[in-house]
Amino acid sequence: MSDAALVARVEQDCEAARVAGLARRFSALVRGNGISQNADPNAALRELNTWLADARRSGVRAVETFAAGLEQDGAAIQAALTTPWSSGQAEGQITRLKLIKRQMYGRASFDLLRRRVLLAA
Repeated sequence: MSDAALVARVEQDCEAARVAGLARRFSALVRGNGISQNADPNAALRELNTWLADARRSGVRAVETFAAGLEQDGAAIQAALTTPWSSGQAEGQITRLKLIKRQMYGRASFDLLRRRVLLAA
């Protein structure tokens, strides 16, 4: 069964179709904003508020909880949608450092960890 056929079959359920539609809209909202300098921040905020209202009325507890969490982090969410900056590079370096640290857990001292991080760069 192809992916598209599987998605179509799952979406025959009303609740799954609502969740899939909300997920697509949220994904498009996040991907479409903050990328270019020409994006309209007010339009992004209006679209976010519309999505949050629809999510609160969805009747799916997980989606409603997710929307409530987004509302609690309102300032961070608005900044993510209205500014062109990303913390992707910093997050990638942090993840790399944590991976090296976990690989060495219990094996050696801080000096060896430091040397390994500096040599990996």
